[in-house]
Amino acid sequence: MKPIIVLLVLFFITSAFGDAKKGKSVYEANCAQCHSIHMTGGLGRDFNLVSYTRTKQEIMDYVESPDRMYRKFGYSANAMPTLPLTEEEIEDVTDFIDALQPFKKWMVTKKD
Repeated sequence: MKPIIVLLVLFFITSAFGDAKKGKSVYEANCAQCHSIHMTGGLGRDFNLVSYTRTKQEIMDYVESPDRMYRKFGYSANAMPTLPLTEEEIEDVTDFIDALQPFKKWMVTKKD
């Protein structure tokens, strides 16, 4: 009985999160036209910078609804379209973007 419970818990945990490898495919098909991941430029911010400065939840919220979130992110206008992505694709691309930078701006501690 115990192994079954462990397997169910593991299944739930893994299904509750996106897949960064699948997210790369979502990025290439939907985001790469405007967002680079190698600091090579583009209309949108490089996703390495996004990964460093934004929390995973902020990234997901922006992907889901850029027209609602752009002011919160400090932009005066919104150039990003709302993409026709499934919930799973949003989770996957969010995991991909979040995984680009292992260290985050909010991790930096200030010294007095």
